[in-house]
Order: sequence, then structure tokens, then C-alpha cells
Amino acid sequence: MSKTALLAHDVVRILGDRRVLDGVGLTASPGHRIGLIGENGVGKSTLLRVLAGVDAPDSGSVERPDDLGLLHQEMPFDPATTLDEVLDEALREAREDLAELDRLGAELAAVPEDSPGHQDLLEAYGRRLEQAQDRESWDADRRAALMLGGLGLGALGHDRTLGGLSGGQRGRLALAALLVRRPSALLLDEPTNHLDDEAAAFLEERIRELPSAVVIASHDRAFLDAVCTDVIDLDPAVDGPVRHGGNYSAYLGEKRAERARWERRWAEEQEELVRLRHAAGVTAHRVAPDRGPRDNEKMGYGHRAGRVQSQVSRRVRNASRRLDELEHAQVAEPPSPLRFAAGELAAPAADDPRPLVELRDARVPGRLAPTGLEVAADDRLLVTGGNGTGKSTLLAVLAGRLTAEGERRVRPGLTVGLLAQDTVFDRPDRTVAAVYASGVGAARADRVPLLSLGLMHAADLDKPVGQLSVGQRRRLALALLVARPPHLLLLDEPTNHLSPRLCDELEEALGSGPGAIVVASHDRWLRRRWQGRELRLGSVS
Repeated sequence: MSKTALLAHDVVRILGDRRVLDGVGLTASPGHRIGLIGENGVGKSTLLRVLAGVDAPDSGSVERPDDLGLLHQEMPFDPATTLDEVLDEALREAREDLAELDRLGAELAAVPEDSPGHQDLLEAYGRRLEQAQDRESWDADRRAALMLGGLGLGALGHDRTLGGLSGGQRGRLALAALLVRRPSALLLDEPTNHLDDEAAAFLEERIRELPSAVVIASHDRAFLDAVCTDVIDLDPAVDGPVRHGGNYSAYLGEKRAERARWERRWAEEQEELVRLRHAAGVTAHRVAPDRGPRDNEKMGYGHRAGRVQSQVSRRVRNASRRLDELEHAQVAEPPSPLRFAAGELAAPAADDPRPLVELRDARVPGRLAPTGLEVAADDRLLVTGGNGTGKSTLLAVLAGRLTAEGERRVRPGLTVGLLAQDTVFDRPDRTVAAVYASGVGAARADRVPLLSLGLMHAADLDKPVGQLSVGQRRRLALALLVARPPHLLLLDEPTNHLSPRLCDELEEALGSGPGAIVVASHDRWLRRRWQGRELRLGSVS
């Protein structure tokens, strides 16, 4: 099996009228695990497809091992294919290794050592043996059972067809099949989608054990932190994509230091600009040619005037020249991170001991087990639990959008905002800018411009909201809540469809945001760093 690195040289990929990849280079050596991060649409999946050879680059080149493996979003099998057939294909290379070793071993035993063909057979046996050892071919069947069990598929009958599996089960089966193969280069696109905490931890351990070169496109910060040896940020930058050594935590440290340097340089330049403008303006006025001598200058004025005037004029010219250079070359002001704007709504009375909202034995048959809950005016509450335990249902009940059995009490005048997982706008023909202005009010839209929040791009402002992607619609819905936060903010999986950078900024903003905030999330990184209360929901049945 080839142990060469996976190499990309100046890769360009153009889709429609957009240059998605612009001169991207990448080296992934065996044992290195590279995470690709960035906004949706920056080219993470496109780069993986080019690296795999599924798509050809418009220019540039890629060198890849022959046995490279790509995790597809959908399995390349017919729906009638059984789980057993998928595993047979995953085990095919290992079984071929063992069969070929048996054949070569038998031939070697039959050919005398002094025969002309013996050396060639011995070398062929050695190459196949090395390949089998790299693939751990003798262990492949046990590894297949381990992978299925670790990814939550162990109870599935091997006669089940792909058409009878859920989308999540098919995704996990594709991942298991790829790990069973142990290719020398592995490309993974959002591998933790559809994985619970236990399965994600199992996958992290398996990835760390691989000797392969691994390239991963992922929004899962906990996964990136656990497995990556390098992180490549594909968000647009002056010098192109930047590679950071270390895991996601190391990347965050570098980005914070980079931000601090940027802010310091910008502040220093602004101070320099003020000084130069003063030197070029005020000083020049004080030594203007038509200004007469002051009373204390009249003795010797004529003798010294020319010399002093010349010296000061030279300083003014130098300041003006430096001012012009700095104004043309100054660094841009660092963009403000995502923060909740100050609200215009009257805050609930601080001395009112009543909770903002209270649930007593609230339940929705088949969706939410009986739940009691009080949310205080400044609460920070994280709602967790497995799939199907009712996290989204609970938020809908708190918001008053879903009627539950039991009792719901709210404080008079309470305003509630809910970021649901499915975002739908009433008028799909209205533009992003129009929806934002209507949602927060024209005056507030002027004070808190949509672009200042860093959630939408300028090119999207005039686009009808009906043409937005799922992620873009959610970011617009989040912008409406960030620009005009309510007393009670309910966020259902808020980090879905956000880049890691925006997720980090949002989490930082949640700590200092106004009012009460309730978050339902499966995001392991967010949950590990949560500073407030936690409510874990149990099984509905």
C-alpha cells in the first residue's frame, strides 16, 4: 500500500461564476489529521471532492494514494443493497490480501530457492505482506464488528437493506465501512453528523489510532479539538488559506493572539493619524507665512524667522507625506464580534421575585414527559437530552407556540423570541434587507446594521429570503433576535449551520446577553463550556 502523502498544488475550482477554490495548496502526510473549517460555501466539501478525484480542478494538480477513501454524504449503493453486501465490499481488499498471501506462499513453497523466479515471488510476497500489515487485514472481520457496535449499528440484522435504514443509519454505515478498509488517506465530510456522544467519542478514538493521512471538513469543534494535528481556515484572507498547527484549542489561541495584534496595531495607527493630522494642520497654521511675530518674538524676529520657518515647514511637509501614506495603507478596523444589541424593551422589574415563565407538570403526550421548570429574569439554562426527549418541544411550550397539558405561567409584559430549527418567513419574495428592517424597525436597523452583526454577506441583502439556504435563513432569524433581544430568548440548536468562528462568538455573547436565555443543544463543545444551569430531559415513555 502506498504511503505517499496527499498533495494539492495551487488548486482552482470554479462553480458557475464563482471561484470557490483559488490556488489552494495542501500537504497531508501519514499520521497527520487536518481539519478544514470556515463559513458555509467557502469550499470545504469542494476541496474534499477535488482531493478525492471525484471532481477535477480547473487548474492545479493533486497527488493521491491509490487506496484513498472518501466519506460520501450518501452511500454509493443501490437501496436494495444489504448491510452484509456493504460489509463484504468494505472487507474485499483485506480478503484479497489474505488470499494473495496464501497463493504466493504456496508458489514460494513449490519453487526452489535457486530457481530464477524465486526472488521475484519473494519480493511480491513481501510487498503484499507489508500491505496486509498496514491494513491489519487479519483483523478486518473483528474490526467490522467493532465499528458497527461502536457506531450504534450492532443490533441491525445484516440482511437489512439500505432502503430500510434511516438517513442517520446509512451515514454511520458508510463511516463504518470506510474505517474497516483503513485506506492510507481518508477524507471525511462532517463525519459526526447523526452521532450521539458515545459514538462520537468512539470515532475520535478510531481516527487517532489511524496511521493514515486524514482530512476532515467539520463544524464539530469538540471533534476537531480531539483529533486534529492541524487546522486550515478556508475563510477568505489576504494571503489565502492559513494552516495552524495543533488542534482546535490551539487554533483558537492563535486567532485570539492575532486579533489582539490587529486591534493593537489599529489603535496605534489611529493615534498616529491623530498626531500627524495635528502636525500637518495645527502646526502649519501656527507657522503660516503671513502670521506676524508675537510680542515676545519681536527681538531678533527677522534674524531667526527664515531659519525657524524653514525647519517647521520641513516638519509639516514630512508629517503631511507620512499622513498621506498612512491614510492609504492603514489597516482596516477589526470587525466587531457578534454581540446582542442593547434592548429597547423595558426590563422586568429587578425586585419582582416571580420567574419570567413557570411550568408546572407540563407535558405533551408522546413528545415531552411531565416537566416542572422556572426561568428567572437573568437565567442561563441549557437543556440537554437524547434525540426524542423533547428539547425542541419544551422550547416551543416555553415560547407559548405549543399548548401543553399542565400549567404555564408568564410574567405580565413578557417578550419571548424563539430561534427554531426550521426557519420559515411569511413572505419568501421579500429581500433579506426588507425582512430585517421590518423585523427590528427602520430606526433600529439604521443603528444596528445587519452587516455589522457578521451573520449575513453584502451580496445577500437584496436576495429574496425564499432563495436563501437553510443556514442563511437561520442566520437571518438569529440576526433579528440579536439586534433586538427579548426578555426571554429561546435558542434551539443555535450553532447548527454556523461556522466555528460564529459559534465561538455566539457563545461569548450568550454570557453577557440581556435577559434570560434558554438553549437546547447537542453541541458537545458548547455543553462542555456552559457556565449556567442545566436541565437534562429523560425518555418520554
